[in-house]
Amino acid sequence: MISRVYRATLFALYQLCIVIGIVAMPLAIAARQAGITLPIHRLLANVEDAYEASQSGDA
Repeated sequence: MISRVYRATLFALYQLCIVIGIVAMPLAIAARQAGITLPIHRLLANVEDAYEASQSGDA
C-alpha cells in the first residue's frame, strides 16, 4: 500500500515538474540570453529516475 502511495506521489511530482518547466519557459529563455541556466532539467531527470526506479522495483 505504501509503495502505491509512493509511486503516485512521485508521478504527481514528475507531472508538476513538467508543468513548472513549461510555465517557466519564458523565464528560462530570458535567463539563457543573460547567460544564466536554470537547473530545471536536472530536477526533472532526478524525479524521473526515482519514478522509474519505483516502477521497476515492483514487478
